[in-house]
Amino acid sequence: MKVLHVDTNHPLLLEQLAELGFENTEDYTSTKEQIAKNIQLYDGLIIRSRFSIDEQFLEKATNLKFIGRVGAGLENIDVRYARQKNIFIAAAPEGNSNAVAEHTLGMLLSLMNNFDKANNEVKKGIWDREGNRGAELNGKTVGILGYGNMGKAFAKKISGFDVEVICYDIVGGVEDDFARQVGILEFQQKSDIVSLHVPETELTTGMVNLEFIEKFHNPFWLLNTARGKCVVTEDLVLALKTGKIKGAGLDVLE
Repeated sequence: MKVLHVDTNHPLLLEQLAELGFENTEDYTSTKEQIAKNIQLYDGLIIRSRFSIDEQFLEKATNLKFIGRVGAGLENIDVRYARQKNIFIAAAPEGNSNAVAEHTLGMLLSLMNNFDKANNEVKKGIWDREGNRGAELNGKTVGILGYGNMGKAFAKKISGFDVEVICYDIVGGVEDDFARQVGILEFQQKSDIVSLHVPETELTTGMVNLEFIEKFHNPFWLLNTARGKCVVTEDLVLALKTGKIKGAGLDVLE
């Protein structure tokens, strides 16, 4: 079986596929249109985020049997149509959960303690002790929006800081030893920190907008390591200016 790789990945993936008898072809430079002209030659496709796999592309992939998405999300693949064509789709939802959790925690500590601002000022010879005095996590309520692999990994990390951890998810029964699942009203009533760990779907696109933000009882810090389109940037900027959001740590942008 022939497998086309259109994004660079760890060499181990190529090595193990070869050991299993697959014939690997690497093409990291051709355009989507160029690749589409020859996609019928391949049984498998390995991709990260280089381009979208839409219905038009899949129509030309007459021999494609599987798509491997090296990453957690599937928003760049027309999953519905691929399944109609009996194409198996595999992703790696747990692959980087620990790294994302540590990254989220690092952003939060930096945000609450003004590390970036203080660092830039010290480089200029400015020492503003009071202006850069931070806030402690101790006693805060951390709200995790989306409690899958990423959310659970972050809850485990943050739970050691003497905080209350709550989570909201459209799927019931996901709470564990590190977070208590609550309804959206309690989530918005109690959260001092909100961390997004949701996929990009019709429900989550534009989810964090002005209407959503205004329903929170407390001004809060916002973290987004999920997908940029989940947050309406214009509304976030307005909330930062009014103080409804105390600060934002963004790993992704709209």
